[in-house]
Amino acid sequence: MSAPAVEAMQEPFSRKTLFWGIFASLLAAAGFFLLSTYAPDFRQPEGGGTPLSKGGSGYAGLVEWLKLANGQSPPVARDERALSVGPASGFLLIVTIAPGSDPAALARLVKLRSGKATLFVLPKWITLPLQPHEGWEMKLARLPDTVVNDWLGRIANAKLGEGETSVGQIDVSGRMVTTPGDLQWVADDHPLIAAGAGRAVLTELDKEPFYILTDPDLINNAALNDPQKAAAALDMIAMLEPGKGAVMFDLTLHGVGQKYDLARLLVEPPFLALTLSVLAAAALAFLHGLGRFGPPRTEARAIAFGKQALVDTTAMLLKRAGRLQELGDRYALLMRARAAALLGAPPGLPGEALDRWLDSRDKGEAQGFTRRFKAANESKNLAGMHDAAQELHDWTTRRLGERR
Repeated sequence: MSAPAVEAMQEPFSRKTLFWGIFASLLAAAGFFLLSTYAPDFRQPEGGGTPLSKGGSGYAGLVEWLKLANGQSPPVARDERALSVGPASGFLLIVTIAPGSDPAALARLVKLRSGKATLFVLPKWITLPLQPHEGWEMKLARLPDTVVNDWLGRIANAKLGEGETSVGQIDVSGRMVTTPGDLQWVADDHPLIAAGAGRAVLTELDKEPFYILTDPDLINNAALNDPQKAAAALDMIAMLEPGKGAVMFDLTLHGVGQKYDLARLLVEPPFLALTLSVLAAAALAFLHGLGRFGPPRTEARAIAFGKQALVDTTAMLLKRAGRLQELGDRYALLMRARAAALLGAPPGLPGEALDRWLDSRDKGEAQGFTRRFKAANESKNLAGMHDAAQELHDWTTRRLGERR
């Protein structure tokens, strides 16, 4: 078989195929991670008084109306950072308050928008989703004044006025529009838009460039069904905005961009630098592992060759079995038989008689073998056995040398 054929059998897939497959998998995983992290921010709140709602109390129509009038879609603030910094932070911010808005988010918004033009639109209606039409809603009743006053009190020291107005039309920048039913108004001697003497529908705070539209039925989706109110809505915004078309809508009051989790922290400053560093280190380690460095290591044998390896393996097995402490007496008997054979002891001598015969071979020490034999036989620890065995071995070696 030729060399190319053998190589083809060993590598069923080319390296390019594997590389692009891994790259595509990592790219898809990164895309899935980012989409899963930021998907909640792009889910449009259904119904209610939000800039994305297409129901009667929503303001999607005003957003689209401004897009047609200015030639571009107005920006939408999805996080609190966009309210105070960035190119659109100086625009007129339209804050549409709904009954289910977050009071804490409103308090933070008021602080962040200090010194910046902001239009607050108060809530008015209690609505429910109208099934089976997605985004439609059904008007149940007007919100109690106590609820609206609670939202109003978070912005200004004021309350809704009591009593119905007798004015049939309201002047909005020189354009007369029909007065909404159940009109909400506040007392103000210098209103920007009035529904009679001292009754303001649009008012401005004294210390901040904050504007409050007390009745949303002048600019919401239901109001834009009237051509006069639709044109008046543009006139009103043009009267308030610092620059032509410089309008931004707020979504932070409706829960968008307020939830933080671990995944988002990993891909946003300041932890984004840490994430990129870890990914770069992983990529470098992967690239380093693609090429071999140094000769390939061969797998060692489980049991090596040679007498020394055999002895080491036997010792290891005895140690794991816990039998080393029982080897002292057996080794002493083995060395007695070996010494007798090497020194030429008469055959058939019993143990003690053999010990006395071996002792007689030592001319320089009385009972030299017997003492060493007992030390090896009675040792119970590894150190003692090692010393006794060494002395037995040395004694036998010396006697053998003397005989020769």
